[in-house]
Parts: sequence; structure tokens; C-alpha cells
Amino acid sequence: MSLPQFRLLRPRTLDEAVGYLAKHTDKLRVLAGGTDLIPSMRQKLFEPEYVLDIRHVVELKGIQPRAGEGVSIGALTSLSTIEHSDFLRRHYPVLPEAAATVASPVLRNMGTLGGNICLDTRCLWYNQSLTWRKGCGFCIKKDGDLCHVAPGGSKCWAVFSGDTPPALLCLNAEVEIAGPSGLRRLPLREFYTGVGDAYRKLRPSELLTRVFLPEASVDYLGVYRKLRVRGSIDYPLAGVAVVLKRSNGHVSDARLAITAVNPAPLLVKGASEMLAGKVIDEALAEAVGDLAAKTAKPLTTSALTPEYRREMIRVFAKRAVLAANN
Repeated sequence: MSLPQFRLLRPRTLDEAVGYLAKHTDKLRVLAGGTDLIPSMRQKLFEPEYVLDIRHVVELKGIQPRAGEGVSIGALTSLSTIEHSDFLRRHYPVLPEAAATVASPVLRNMGTLGGNICLDTRCLWYNQSLTWRKGCGFCIKKDGDLCHVAPGGSKCWAVFSGDTPPALLCLNAEVEIAGPSGLRRLPLREFYTGVGDAYRKLRPSELLTRVFLPEASVDYLGVYRKLRVRGSIDYPLAGVAVVLKRSNGHVSDARLAITAVNPAPLLVKGASEMLAGKVIDEALAEAVGDLAAKTAKPLTTSALTPEYRREMIRVFAKRAVLAANN
């Protein structure tokens, strides 16, 4: 499958990149690592007139600890850099663990944290060639008005399948967004909409620039568990991130988030309260797993059945809580 024709724009500064976004807006797609965008363009899911290659905007790269304020991570920081960062492994271990599960080493060298956060939602009926999609009459997310996953429904159920966002949600991350009117900042949990075809609160003229991890999330124990068909390359079909702190053998604070089973990565409501003040054992971990499974709403967006993916959320949540406690 060949790429459509487009004009490549290569800004060297953030201001220049934002200027291109403001000028071309709906005719443009942003290229960071390209590991998701290029295959999608080959499938004719996107046929932009312009591609904005931001890889040379140096100010959007790097991990910068800030005394008393946590750490700032540029959106163009590669996933392999995050995976191997001694600082993040020491103070925010769940994030490098999640980054290490993305695709393969070669793709982690190319893929970026910002790209993983902004990853397009996926579906068995969407991520196909133009010929395949045309034969099925298209879908709500692209060129059609029918949802094959939930026939008769008006909502797109394409799933969000990024690995790092559940870890970032557990760490209470915030994101910085640049646009023509300047910079704005919001919690990552408010960045996603929960709708498959309009899944993020990022305007066409805006660019995600930075991720902030707070000082308050330093030194939490963390674990990420992921279901995929193959042990490398594949997107998650279910994913669970857990962070917790202990005091005198009891959990003083904890958070759990899931991915790949809803149109957005989600913190599991009630998990923190269920774990706080408790000593973790098999029964408690199993109860947390049950709660996570109730939050998961997988549909037929992949080749694996929704029932199996929901059950694996239950299993992985239990295992992750027990592993984080060790």
C-alpha cells in the first residue's frame, strides 16, 4: 500500500510548528515518531495535504527533573529513552515498565511519549485497507455512519490502545498543550473524551508538548501488565497499571488504571479506597480485580472476544496488585 501524496513541513522551533498548525489546521497531520501515522496513511485512513514533521524541534525532547516539582518530559522523548531512564526507573518505575512493553526495540527508538498519549483509537473494522473498509460499507469513525461493533448505535466504540497512559494516569500526570493562543495545561484524565472517533481534547491547531509528573507521585511502587497475542510488536488487548505506597505493612495510597478495553484509558474508581489502609492478600487483590473488570467495557473491536479481554483485566489487575506489593 503506497502513501498518498503530501507536502512535508519541517519546523525547527515550537513557535514555527504552531504557526504551521494555525495556517493549515484541518489539512495537516503531525508526525512525531511515525510508527502509527505512516501505517494509517498507507491504509488511506488519513490523506493529509500536509505532514508536519516535528522531530527536529529539540525543545520538545528530554527528561528534566525539577527540584520540589517532580519531572517534565518532552512529548518527543522516545519510548526507549523513557524505558532506560535511571531517574524514572528510580522514582516513577511504572512508566518505564509500561514503555518497555510497547512494540519492539526498533519501534520504541522511533515512537515518542507524546505519540503514545495521542495514539489513534483502534478497531477491527477501522484499521484495514481502503478496499476492505469499502467492502464493509465503512464505519462511523471513517467515511460511514454505521458502527459494526454496536449496530444501531450512534457512538464509535474504537478502543484506545496506548500502554503509557494508564501508567501516567496512576501518577496523576498533567499534559501541556501549545496552540495559537499560547500554552494550556490539564490533567491527563481530562484529556480523553471516551468517544472513539473524537477521543482527545486536542484542537486541530494544537500540539501536545510536554508531560508533567508531580513530586507527590515520586517513589510509588508500580507494575504494568499487558495482554497481547504476540510477545512483541502487538498493541495491548487489555492492560493494567497499578501504583501504591505502603506504611507499616499497610497500603497508604494506591491507584489502578486500565487500557485497551474502552475508548479511553481509565482510572478504576473505588480501587484507591478499596486498598487504602489495608494489608494486601489474595482476597483483597481478587476484589480489586473484580472492580477493574466491571470498569472494562470491551466490545468486538479485536479478534479476541470481549469476554476474554474483560476476564484478563480481572486476572491482570489481581496479579499487578500482588506484584506491586512484593
